[in-house]
Amino acid sequence: MSDITTLLDDTEEMMMKSEEAMKHDFAAIRTGKASPSLLDGIMVEYYGAMTRLKELAGITAPEPRLLVVQPWDAAAVKAVEKAIIAANLGITPMSDGKLIKLPIPELSQERRVALAKQAKGRAEEAKVSLRNIRRDANDAAKKAQKGGDLTEDELKKMLDDIQKMTDSYIATVDKDLAAKEKELMTV
Repeated sequence: MSDITTLLDDTEEMMMKSEEAMKHDFAAIRTGKASPSLLDGIMVEYYGAMTRLKELAGITAPEPRLLVVQPWDAAAVKAVEKAIIAANLGITPMSDGKLIKLPIPELSQERRVALAKQAKGRAEEAKVSLRNIRRDANDAAKKAQKGGDLTEDELKKMLDDIQKMTDSYIATVDKDLAAKEKELMTV
């Protein structure tokens, strides 16, 4: 945030990235439906290098409760299987040597509650991130005012705009969390 003229734009961009990161994490919190995004964060040791699963294999959801992972290199099947087990997703892979099938089990009520709690924790992290961005932006604006780049009135308006932006993003996070909780708790 070097230039005071771009302070609000930079702040909004950082808040947007924070919200997007939370939405990305929400996609990985499974709801009992098969979604290829469930396997997004999995890294596989492939010829000595850690590689993303989606770069090693095709991931499809041919049925609502089944994921199919098809490694492009048959030699990678065992490594992929091992990585899926190590990811601790609560899914047991079934392999035939070429394909890995991941049947998605029905979620129990306590598992749904635990996942909702996990989503709530992630939303809280996003809010903390938004507040930190607000604090940094406020500090930059106050510093600019002390340096003579802003008048007292401009500072007041800028701080007000930053607060409104923060409130807006926090409301969006709350809305996204409510939608995710509803999705998780729907049997």
